[in-house]
Amino acid sequence: MATHGTDAHAGIDDGLPPLVRDALAVARASAFPHSCRPEQGRLLHALAGGAPARIGETGTGLGVGLAWLASGARPGVQLYSVERDPDRARAAAGVFADRPCVTVLTGDWRRIEEYGPFDLLVLDGGGQGKVPGDRPADVERLLAPGGTVVVDDFTPATGRLPLHEGVPDAARLHWLEHPALRATELRLAPGLSTVVGTRLLV
Repeated sequence: MATHGTDAHAGIDDGLPPLVRDALAVARASAFPHSCRPEQGRLLHALAGGAPARIGETGTGLGVGLAWLASGARPGVQLYSVERDPDRARAAAGVFADRPCVTVLTGDWRRIEEYGPFDLLVLDGGGQGKVPGDRPADVERLLAPGGTVVVDDFTPATGRLPLHEGVPDAARLHWLEHPALRATELRLAPGLSTVVGTRLLV
C-alpha cells in the first residue's frame, strides 16, 4: 500500500481495467488513500498473467491491487487476499462479488498460509518483515517452485548497500539475499521500488 496510491490513479481512469476502476471508486468513496500506485498495479497485472493456478496477496485494503491482479490473471486462476480490517475486507469483497475465482479473507496476514503454495505471492500487508514483530513470510513453504514473490513500497537504493534511515535495510536484504530466491529490485518510479524474487527450482 502506498500513502497516496488512490490519488495517484487520478487522471488515468480511462486507461484502467474496469475492475480497477470499480475498486478505486470504493476506495475514493471510503476516503481510503493507501491503495497501490498505478506503477505497482501495472507490474502486478503483468506478473499475474504468468501465474498458472494460484495467486495470493496480503493487505487487500479496498481491493485496488487485487483488482489489478484479477484483471491480469488467466481464466480459472484462483486469487486469495487477506485484509485485517473487517469493514475494508467486506467492502473489498463486494468489488469481486461476481468473480468466483477471487476470495477476500478477513484476519491476520498469516491466514493466507492456508491457501498456498502460490505461483505469485504479493506481500503488501504483512509478511514483509519490515516492522518489528512481523516475521517474513516463509517463501519456501508458500511459493510453488518457480513461483514469484513481490515485496513493494521501498525507496529506491542509491548505493551498493540499500539503507533505511541510515543503516542497512535488513528487510530488503532479507529478500534480495534469500537463498531460496533469485531476487532483484525494480525501480517503478523516482521514489518507488519493489523487490521481485523467483523461487529456485532446486
